[in-house]
Amino acid sequence: MATAHIPFRRKLPWRQALCLVPLVAVGLWVVWHRALIADGARRLLTADRYWLLVAVAVTGLGWVAVSFARQGAVVERLPPFRLLAAQFAAGTANHLLPSGLGAGAVNLRFLRGCGLTAGRSSAALALYMLAEATGRVALLLALLAGFPHALRLGGLVDGGAGMRVAVTAGLIAVAVALTVLAVRPLRRLVRGFLGTALSDARSVHRRPARALALWGGSLAFPALQAAGLVAVSAALDLPVPMAHVAVAYLVASVLAAAIPAPGGIGSVDAALALALVTAGAPVGAATSAVLGFRIITVWLPLLPGALVLGALVRRKVV
Repeated sequence: MATAHIPFRRKLPWRQALCLVPLVAVGLWVVWHRALIADGARRLLTADRYWLLVAVAVTGLGWVAVSFARQGAVVERLPPFRLLAAQFAAGTANHLLPSGLGAGAVNLRFLRGCGLTAGRSSAALALYMLAEATGRVALLLALLAGFPHALRLGGLVDGGAGMRVAVTAGLIAVAVALTVLAVRPLRRLVRGFLGTALSDARSVHRRPARALALWGGSLAFPALQAAGLVAVSAALDLPVPMAHVAVAYLVASVLAAAIPAPGGIGSVDAALALALVTAGAPVGAATSAVLGFRIITVWLPLLPGALVLGALVRRKVV
């Protein structure tokens, strides 16, 4: 009796193999940064454990805040527990790919699995990114208004370098705009995307609960991240006022957002350390605070997040 021919591609357990990719990537990343992780862990062993628990707690609340903001970006009701799990997994993916591509890919797959079209899923991601960036900058401006001398910004951002960055960003924006205008398929694609995005944004803001979730979560997330750094700084007895530490975090995160490093690793670390030094912290203490903050917010959730991501892939949630 002849056996039916099964294509080779269908014999291979592609989905099971994909589940292992996050774990392998995390393992390689930990091995590559093992010295840095060990140094930060040793410093944390002598820190105040109660403040460290506060840092862990606010880090966990950050995923809840992101979940509220993601729900607020769409009209449809998303499954809450799967949404929270997806944000936890997206954090791991975000630390393995540059410029938020990992979190964006996970959430795009999640929204598509919830029944949203590709256009509406992309529009929801764009609305969330706009709200989160706006909330982060608004929070920074509010704190700078209350504590104008928290940072010596001249030491953090060189004027000539800042001008070069601004000019470069402007030239890139003009080049992208001209390309879109010159290429008809791109022009149609952008016009269709903007139409969908504006329509969905209007629909969301007609519902007070959705608008509150979007903007409340977008403000709460950077506030909780800043609170995490404040708690770690208090645990290590950093000689800097708490409000100044929060301002240092927000300034550093805004500046590092333009650097395409996976999860901001390297760019955020350097910007955070420099911002804390300009706020008045000694170099060694600032480095210890940044290491402790990154261990709690990045390295500790990395392996559990990879396991959750693998489980979501296996169950076809993302």
